[in-house]
Amino acid sequence: MYKTAKLPKNYQSVHKMKRFSSIVVSMAVVMSTVFAADPTNTHYNISECQGSLRPYPVNVVPVQYPDSLIPVHINHVGRHGARYPSSAANCLALRTALSRADSLGTITSLGRDLMKLNEHVIAQSTDRWGALDSLGMAEQRGIASRMLANYLPLFTDGTIDAISSYSPRAMMSMYCFVHQLDRLNNKLEFITSTGRVNSPLMRPFDVDKDYIEFRKEGTWKPPYDEYFSGHCPTSAIERVLGGSFPYGDVQAKRELAMAEYYVIAGMSAMSVSCDPLKFFTEAEYNALWSCFNLRQYLQRTASTLSTVPADIAGALVLDIINTTDAAVQGTNPAVVNLRFGHAETIMPLASLLHLPGCYYMTNYFDTVGLHWRDFDVVPMASNIQMILFRNRDNGRFYLRVDLNERPVKMLPNNDSIYIPWGVARDYMMRCVPLYMQ
Repeated sequence: MYKTAKLPKNYQSVHKMKRFSSIVVSMAVVMSTVFAADPTNTHYNISECQGSLRPYPVNVVPVQYPDSLIPVHINHVGRHGARYPSSAANCLALRTALSRADSLGTITSLGRDLMKLNEHVIAQSTDRWGALDSLGMAEQRGIASRMLANYLPLFTDGTIDAISSYSPRAMMSMYCFVHQLDRLNNKLEFITSTGRVNSPLMRPFDVDKDYIEFRKEGTWKPPYDEYFSGHCPTSAIERVLGGSFPYGDVQAKRELAMAEYYVIAGMSAMSVSCDPLKFFTEAEYNALWSCFNLRQYLQRTASTLSTVPADIAGALVLDIINTTDAAVQGTNPAVVNLRFGHAETIMPLASLLHLPGCYYMTNYFDTVGLHWRDFDVVPMASNIQMILFRNRDNGRFYLRVDLNERPVKMLPNNDSIYIPWGVARDYMMRCVPLYMQ
């Protein structure tokens, strides 16, 4: 006779644990498969997802340079500071939709909260659309103060030459900047210029014929539309307007979703307190940001579609070269050349010079958000500074490039941040389109 083997007393518990472990492993495999299905999803924080509407960093650390180098000239190209929404368009689109949802009875309690917040933004911005606000003024004063403190030998005497675009927010940024320098040292001389005469440098996107044709042809639009239709979430707008709201079509719903994103993402720049996580999940906020980010990338930087959006900065690069050459030769009366424009001024310039994080070539546009991030390139008051130094011992000149007051590598395959001026000049000239040279 065969004896039946006795099972351990804890057999059922062990068996249950094995089954539980098996289920956990299976779930992990499923979850990893889901996330692996779209490795291009981004996971940026709430501040980063404000994109180019993000205020300027507050944790800027003064940059130390070797004692052997003396600063002799600075070229500064800056974006205007934080501002009220550039236009009423998104706020009014959201107001119309929320009011209609209210009258139809589809609006949710969250939608009523958004309605109050949106009306507050409209009230604060009326007669100020696009204007520099107090935060933007403080950003420019801060950058000016750090420039003077970091490169004090430059500011013992001499002239500061400043230009801006005709935009009031760029003009006011310039005046806030130079006013702060004057407060800190009233022995300096200032020459300022503003208006459309500066558009070839500060607003080339308005006057460059090739770029105007690029925008007219809409070369950038098909890849953007494809990405937008596949990645723009509409769940957040449904939570405020209601699922039964008559959106018209899915494209109209997506556009309203972007309007909601733009209004909320821009509130920090006008110092309005708002928690985006009240209206979006982190995944939704990232996805909406990625659409906003891709549009700027395709319209304002070099891509596999066209180099024209970056080429428009060629005249500005030549101006930087010429003013630096004059400083080397001792014929530039200005110790600092300041220029104030827009995000659309900085993006092409940074892309044309291939600055790290500012230039990305790909045929897979769903990867752009992983490699080109507007919140790093062009937050409010973003700037590119090119500081020219002279060596105390041998008299040679070196250039350092700072993006948003942080030194960056200028040359490919070269980790040095202090580049002999002749080498830097040759590199910059190679970046300029041949037809401009």
